[in-house]
Amino acid sequence: MAIQDFGENFDLGKLFQARNTARKITYELADLLRPGMTEDDAHKLYKDLCLKYTIEKQWHPPKLRLGPNTVCNFKDPSLPYVLQQEDIFFIDIGPIIDGHEADYGETFTIGSNSEYKRICEAQRKIFNEVTEYWKQNGIQGPELYEFAKKRAEADGFILNDNQDGHRIGDFPHHVFFRGGLAECEEKVIPNAWILEIHLWDTGKRFGAFFEDILTND
Repeated sequence: MAIQDFGENFDLGKLFQARNTARKITYELADLLRPGMTEDDAHKLYKDLCLKYTIEKQWHPPKLRLGPNTVCNFKDPSLPYVLQQEDIFFIDIGPIIDGHEADYGETFTIGSNSEYKRICEAQRKIFNEVTEYWKQNGIQGPELYEFAKKRAEADGFILNDNQDGHRIGDFPHHVFFRGGLAECEEKVIPNAWILEIHLWDTGKRFGAFFEDILTND
């Protein structure tokens, strides 16, 4: 069993339908978050959206990080925090839709704070640059994240290298590989991996997170 295999029920169309639904839910949830809300409030709103989209199972728990909690690693507990008028937050969800794993994450801002807006712009920019580098060079996971680290540093940010990407596919992907994308010593194939970019500002006061499928499409 190879680490980049898929299960017998894998359907690329269903994988992208799952991704598109997760992205839609992410944007709807972001629109609902308001100053004065907590992460508990965000989780309640997410549960309501799961009911709306008839999602019954998650392959990983949602991570809805507000303000200073945007620097947290995946397994870190959040500190109590209330969303402010000028703030930053990210959404990272992993619903299972029609037997396929979705995993989408993005960072959003409230207000006009220029530092927050700059790191938000950088999250997608660096994700796109890393994706383009992979398309042009057909590289392995470690080289991919070395490039990502350099791009983050060039833009004045720190790349959290504890938060790399992972396999994706028909549930469960972990029967093929439990490690991260940065551990993949093979040439990375399309549509089998999630690329994660988690940036910190240089003082680690706040961060930005973006993830999506690594694809040629």
